[in-house]
Amino acid sequence: MSNEPREPAVIRSVDRAVAILDLLAREGWRAGAEVARELGVHRSTALRLLGTLERHALVERDPRTAKYRLGRRLPQLASVVTGELDLRSVARPVCEGLAEATGETVTLDVLEGDEIVPIEQSTASTAFVSVNWLGRRTPVHCTASGKVILAFAPEPIRLRLLTRPLERRTPRSIVDVAELEKQLAAARVGGFSRTFEELEVGLDAIAAPVYSAVGQVVAALDVSGPAHRLQASGGLDLVGLTRDAAADLSRRLGFRVSSPKQPTTV
Repeated sequence: MSNEPREPAVIRSVDRAVAILDLLAREGWRAGAEVARELGVHRSTALRLLGTLERHALVERDPRTAKYRLGRRLPQLASVVTGELDLRSVARPVCEGLAEATGETVTLDVLEGDEIVPIEQSTASTAFVSVNWLGRRTPVHCTASGKVILAFAPEPIRLRLLTRPLERRTPRSIVDVAELEKQLAAARVGGFSRTFEELEVGLDAIAAPVYSAVGQVVAALDVSGPAHRLQASGGLDLVGLTRDAAADLSRRLGFRVSSPKQPTTV
């Protein structure tokens, strides 16, 4: 059965729901009848939309006055976007500087659910090949960023991810949990992690942790490029450059080494 007749109605409902949020943001507490009048719809339609928004905590209703205002979930949603935008804006010049210093691609990666997602990227002007990694979800265990974030993750998160099957993306992917745990321990000691053609054949990477002001590992700074270049390095201290850039970004976010809180990840 075709959904085409329903689509305009669904879109209209979404438009009206957004209009309600805009109205409550502008005017504050409003009764269902006032919302209906503002939208030019029947009161029952307005109440049905308000009920749906209330179930998702996007609006809340005062049982005494039967009036509505914006709900508690909106600040939570806004904080996710604001936090990511703030992190990206602070990280951008650091990523650009590291890309120019190494001549490779640099990404700022975060843990979303059980996967690593790049949210910022810079590519050196001298790079021969440019790959757009932004938004691409990759497994934690075969990325340098994933390893370094997992190394500093709270134990419940680390155990949850280590109990999942480890996908073999290439012949060099680490799929043995004991071997991966050894690498995570080394990352905690050294402050960086590496991958050698574990995500894609011919691709290596180096990553270091990025700390927030309260000592949480909120992201990783990752340098990736052709395996032959990263392993040869041409005399560059790629690990040192990556760690220094990650430390610089951490300082810009307010982190201080003397911070009393033991670093963790979110």
